[in-house]
Amino acid sequence: MKKNKQGFTLIELLVVIAIIGLLSTLSVLALNTARARSRDAKRVADIKQIQTALELYYNDVGLYPPTVSSGSAIATGSSVYMQIVPAAPTPADGTNCSGTNAYAYTSDVMNGVTNGSYHITYCLGVAIGNIPGNTTETATPAGIR
Repeated sequence: MKKNKQGFTLIELLVVIAIIGLLSTLSVLALNTARARSRDAKRVADIKQIQTALELYYNDVGLYPPTVSSGSAIATGSSVYMQIVPAAPTPADGTNCSGTNAYAYTSDVMNGVTNGSYHITYCLGVAIGNIPGNTTETATPAGIR
């Protein structure tokens, strides 16, 4: 008599379940890395947009604004250069960021002129382009770093 084999053995099912578990773990790890990199890319894009708005403001007023904070606008009179200054994406990435995840704008004195310059500090978890990661970085009118 010939036996008809129907279904899978317990060992076969366990092997398949183990393989599926391993593949899903690897994909979750890769996805978390991609999410962290995308948050850092957004941080750099936000800083560049803020810098553009600040330069437009400077071209019209001749000085940089005294304060800029997340959620506020960069505007003067009837001219709005940035409707809402973005907040840094959460969660914070990087271990050397002193526990801060905010964009910090500070107006500086340049050649004796108050609000003649500025610097924006922000933190990246990984390197983006030529900007090193896992440190607090600074953007100025001279560029982003």
